[in-house]
Amino acid sequence: MSNLSAQPISPLDGRYQSQVKDLGNHLSEAGLNRARLEVEIEWLLWLASRNLLGSGSEISTKEAFALRAIAGAEFGDTSIAKLAELEAVTRHDVKAVEYFIREQLKDMQRQDLSELVHFACTSEDINNLAYAITVKSAINEVWLPKANVLVEKLTKLALSHAGVPMLSRTHGQPATPTTMGKEIAVFVSRLNRQLKRISQQEYLGKFSGATGTFAAHIAAAPDVEWLEESQGFVESLGLSWNPLTTQIESHDWQAELYGTMAHFNRILHNLATDFWTYISLNYFKQIPVAGATGSSTMPHKVNPIRFENAEANLEISNAILDSLSATLVTSRLQRDLTDSSAQRNIGVGFGHSLLALDNLDRGLDELALNEAVLLGDLLENWEVLGEAIQTAIRADVARGESDISDPYALLKELTRGKKVGEEELLVFVNSLAVSQETKERLLVLRPERYVGLAEELTKRIRS
Repeated sequence: MSNLSAQPISPLDGRYQSQVKDLGNHLSEAGLNRARLEVEIEWLLWLASRNLLGSGSEISTKEAFALRAIAGAEFGDTSIAKLAELEAVTRHDVKAVEYFIREQLKDMQRQDLSELVHFACTSEDINNLAYAITVKSAINEVWLPKANVLVEKLTKLALSHAGVPMLSRTHGQPATPTTMGKEIAVFVSRLNRQLKRISQQEYLGKFSGATGTFAAHIAAAPDVEWLEESQGFVESLGLSWNPLTTQIESHDWQAELYGTMAHFNRILHNLATDFWTYISLNYFKQIPVAGATGSSTMPHKVNPIRFENAEANLEISNAILDSLSATLVTSRLQRDLTDSSAQRNIGVGFGHSLLALDNLDRGLDELALNEAVLLGDLLENWEVLGEAIQTAIRADVARGESDISDPYALLKELTRGKKVGEEELLVFVNSLAVSQETKERLLVLRPERYVGLAEELTKRIRS
C-alpha cells in the first residue's frame, strides 16, 4: 500500500479548503496560538505599564510595538514551527507560548520582564480569552459577512418575485395560492432574527487564577485592586468580564452562540429542502454550468447538488455545534479537561456551516424562475378557490345578506378530493343566493389573483 499519511483526512482541509480557508486565520491551532500570544503579551504590557508589582520595569513605545508584533505582523511559519518545537518538550501548549515569549524577551535584552510573563495565570486564563478572541473574530470577519451576503441575495430574490403567484402545497397538497417572493421572504425574516442575535452575542472572559479566587494575586501583591485590574484587562481585549467562575470560564456564551448558529443552520436546511422541492416541481429551472456533468450515465441531467450538499454540510455542522453546546456547559467541580478537546472542533462546526453558505450562494445563482409552470400549476387547481367562496358566503350570512346554511360543507361537497375547473366554479357561483356584490367579486376571482397581501407582506423584509 502506498503511504498517504501526509494527506488531510478532513474534507475542510482537502477538497473544500478553498471555500473555508479564511477560517484558518482564526480557528486553526496556529490561530489559537497567535491569540494566546496576544493575551500573554497584553497582560505583560498591562502589568508593566501600570507598575502593578512595583517592579519599575518600564517599556518604551518601540518595545511595546515590537512585543505586539510577535502576535501580529511577525507571526508566521517560523513562529508556528518554534511553538511546535517548544511544545514537543513541554508537553503543554500554553507553557510553550510562555517560553516562546521569554525567548523573545531575551533577544530584546529585556530579561527583566520575564517574570511578568504568565504572572499569576492558570493556562485557562489564557485559553478562555484566546478562544473568545478567535471565535469573535471568526464570526465577525468570516462567518457573518458570508451569511449576510446570502441573506441579502435571498432578500433581492424575494422582492423580485414578490408578485409572482404560486400554488401553495400545505401537507404537499394544493392549497391557497401565495407568491414565490413571499415564501422566500419568510426565510429571510427567520434568518435575520438569528443573525441579529449572533451579531449581538456577548463574548465573556475570566482572568482570575487557578480556581477563580485571585488567591495567587493576593498572595503576591495584596494591595492591588485585582478585581478592577482583571475587569479592565479583559475589557481591553474587547470582551465582557465574567467575575464568577471556577478555573474555567463557564462557556455559557459559547453554548448560546453555537445554539443560535445551529438554529440558523436549521432554517437554512429548511430553505435548501424547499428549493430542492421547487426545482423538482420545475418551478425553478436550473441553469447548466458549462462543462459540468449531472450524471455519469444520463447526459440530460442537471442535478440540484448545491442544495443537497448544503443539507449535508448543515447537518454535519449542527452535529458539532450541538455537541459543543451540550459538552461545554458542564465541568466537574472546579475543572476537568473535556472542554479542551471539544473546543478544538469549533472550526469544524463553523467550517461546515460556512461551506453550506457557499453551496447555497452558488446554487441560487444557477436558478431561474419558471413563471409559466407556476401559472400552469395554478390553472390546474381551481378548486383552491373553495376557501375564498365559502368564506365570502359566510360573511354574507353574518351580514344577513344570505341564508345559506353551512357554506363550508357546501364547498366541501363540491371540491374535496376533486378537480374542479373554471366553468364548474362559475356555474356554481352564479347559482349562489348571495349579494350581487359578493357574486361579482367571486366571478372574477382566479387562482393566480387569490394571493391576498402576499406582495405587501414580502416588502416588509426591507422595513
